[in-house]
Amino acid sequence: MMNAQPTRRLVQLALVAALGLGALSQARPALAQAARDPQAEQFVQTKAQRVIAVLADSKQSVAQKKATFHQAIDELADVPRITNFVLGKYARTVTPDQRQRFASAFRVYAENVYQNRIDDYHGETLRVTGSTVRKPGDVIVNTVISGGQVGQPVAVSWRVLGGGASWKVVDVQFKGVWLAITQQQDFVSTIDNAGGNVNVLISQLQRDAQRPVVARQ
Repeated sequence: MMNAQPTRRLVQLALVAALGLGALSQARPALAQAARDPQAEQFVQTKAQRVIAVLADSKQSVAQKKATFHQAIDELADVPRITNFVLGKYARTVTPDQRQRFASAFRVYAENVYQNRIDDYHGETLRVTGSTVRKPGDVIVNTVISGGQVGQPVAVSWRVLGGGASWKVVDVQFKGVWLAITQQQDFVSTIDNAGGNVNVLISQLQRDAQRPVVARQ
């Protein structure tokens, strides 16, 4: 993830608020109907574009941008749900203390990755191209990100749950890959390799969050 292209890092961000998607099934069922949901589309258009705008805002200080960015992610993504999801099978067995430490480490790690690369974002724009209602309150919103550092427009899909004023992003699809599921697979593999010790993953995230960013050429 540290070497991903700017657009992918921006997209992953939606997950991350990165902290954890809850009870999403790993197998995506076939979409049941082709209806669109204008409210879900407007939510993604407004909130996802705000995240992009924060990253590109050169008028704010670093401290101001971090605070605004943190708030924008909370408005866009269901952070507690994502946090729980990326732990996979271990979400059922972690202690309350481990869950709290993981959530904190995951968020700091994720935000540092993106905030340390703020200079990669220079005016990308997001445009909603449509949506598909999987079932009431569960919608896939399709968008295109273009401009700025993006050479060719990039298609990105956002899975949102809720309704009315309570929509939240719970996963993002980029180049055919649902990123929360990919993150979950990586994390579960790390814990498996540590004999089921969640503390190993927490320590790894804490180290990665503190790692200096290599200067870009």
